[in-house]
Amino acid sequence: MSDDFFALPPFRPAEALVQLKRTLRDLRTLTERGNAYELKGSRMIELDAGDKQIDARLAKRPMRGGTPEWDRFVLAGSPDVRKFTDEVKRRLARWTEEDR
Repeated sequence: MSDDFFALPPFRPAEALVQLKRTLRDLRTLTERGNAYELKGSRMIELDAGDKQIDARLAKRPMRGGTPEWDRFVLAGSPDVRKFTDEVKRRLARWTEEDR
């Protein structure tokens, strides 16, 4: 039996980016601006799909009127996309809790 039978399908960044954007829109706390997302007017996420991966930047903390410090993520497979989405949800929960 061939090992290819159990191989994961190839990662398609363009398709994954569409799904990731849909997931981020469903969070309803972020505003989409092209390939970026904002929280209450502050840029929080930037996405860029290449041929083999998605390059993502996630702000370490909200910044009003300045450039945030970024954490960079390379999303080269579905597990990476899921981990990134989970991290976005954790940070959003923390940031919205801090605003209360």
